[in-house]
Amino acid sequence: MKKTDIAMIILIASISVIVAFFLAKSIFGATYTGTAKVKTIDKIDSSIVAPSPDIFNKSAINPAVQVQINGTK
Repeated sequence: MKKTDIAMIILIASISVIVAFFLAKSIFGATYTGTAKVKTIDKIDSSIVAPSPDIFNKSAINPAVQVQINGTK
C-alpha cells in the first residue's frame, strides 16, 4: 500500500466516526444534566416498641387454635 492509500483510509475512518457521533447525538439526544429528587427513608434503629395491649393480651383470640363449629364439644 502506498502512503496516500493509508492516509485516505485514516481520513475516511475519521470522518465516519465524526458523522456517527453527531448522528447518534441527534437521534438519542444530549445527556440529561438536571437533578432528580429521590425519596429517602428514616434510619432503622434497634429500639423495640411494645405491642398494643388491645390486641396482644391474655384473653385475645388465638387463630392457631383449631375450632369446631358443629354442636358437639
